[in-house]
Amino acid sequence: MRPLNKAKRPNLTFGLVLLLTSLVWIPSASAVDLDEDQMVAQHNRWRKLAGVPPITYSDDLADSAQAWADRLQEDLHCTMQHSQSNGRYGENIYWASPAIWSDGRREIQEITAKTVVDKWGTEQRDYDYKRNRCRKGKLCGHYTQVVWKTTTAVGCGFAVCDDTLEQVWVCHYSPAGNWTGQRPY
Repeated sequence: MRPLNKAKRPNLTFGLVLLLTSLVWIPSASAVDLDEDQMVAQHNRWRKLAGVPPITYSDDLADSAQAWADRLQEDLHCTMQHSQSNGRYGENIYWASPAIWSDGRREIQEITAKTVVDKWGTEQRDYDYKRNRCRKGKLCGHYTQVVWKTTTAVGCGFAVCDDTLEQVWVCHYSPAGNWTGQRPY
């Protein structure tokens, strides 16, 4: 077999670099979808099922929710903690781990507004309307805030912790719900 002359030798180095760069996954928040229209639509879907009026999206509440999501990311390293709103607004929070593959690779989960609100909404099954409380050992306060009859607006934010690829979602509601002794609807 005769060697290829230099002019016809393929550039294997360039091909290898191209192959390697196409295999590198660079995480970005684009895997996360905070679609305001979808956020309101999913809230209103659950509200309609409960027989309460629809809500609208609030940029002011979204700014507040985003500020808290950023704080959870920056100061608390995506540890879940409620803000101290003192009744100024209601709040739901949601956390998602990264997707972890068997080879150890980590990716941001593709979470949508629908996923987040539906997770809160499924707590409906654990809410006992007759007794106005959650079933024993269950959570349902996210659901009751979503469907709180007097709430008229929602605004949401999210953040991704770059080193862990965890994500936090925050929604703020006005007027606040989940008042002790009151029913959501």
